[in-house]
Amino acid sequence: MKAVILAAGVGKRLWPVTQHRPKCLIEIGGKTLLHRYLQSLAGLGIQRADLVVGYKQEMIRAAVEKNACGLRVNFLVNEQFHRGSISSLWVARTVLDDDVVIMDADVLFHREILRRLVQSPYPNALLMDDTVKQTGEECMVVVEGGRVIALTKKMPARYDYAGEGVGFLKVRHADTPHVVASLRTFVDREAWQMEYEDALVEFFRNVKVGHEVIGGLPWTEIDFPEDVEKAERDVLPKL
Repeated sequence: MKAVILAAGVGKRLWPVTQHRPKCLIEIGGKTLLHRYLQSLAGLGIQRADLVVGYKQEMIRAAVEKNACGLRVNFLVNEQFHRGSISSLWVARTVLDDDVVIMDADVLFHREILRRLVQSPYPNALLMDDTVKQTGEECMVVVEGGRVIALTKKMPARYDYAGEGVGFLKVRHADTPHVVASLRTFVDREAWQMEYEDALVEFFRNVKVGHEVIGGLPWTEIDFPEDVEKAERDVLPKL
């Protein structure tokens, strides 16, 4: 198994911070998010990571060169990093050569969360925080008939239950072509401003994806300045 970490974006909603550094290099408790990712992956025996970079990529490269936590890190460049995250996952399509964990690079999380995903009995799986109900901004894992049918901010009319997605997706190697085919549908339409989650409609239709519930474990996505405060105040003490 390997990791694909999507770290190319500008992070415009966090501009007071990201004008100086990419979001994955935000420090929480004296460690960058990226360093925490690499440490957590190494602790689970994952030895390879493909890192999609773009905005201020030289800073990310320097950080990895300084300490890769024992992982073999390969860099992929998204030259169009100002586009939606579909562009970053599209760049990474060429390295989906193993079972893979696809990871957004802006989450502070307890290591148990990643362990639960990597060691899930489901060969394809998402993480769901079942304690969170959608208030507008959350990207939700939507389940119907015992399988994930969507990962989206736009809730479908019918479903059984839902919870917030953590931002990590496990895909077995045999099913990665379905990820690429699902993305291609929107790439062919040049829908470059999309987030990759909404481009996985066909993937969820064609592949059975399970979910692991992580409600109660500490984590937060970092999109806004107040999220940094929440990370330091509420999440970090519980890690």
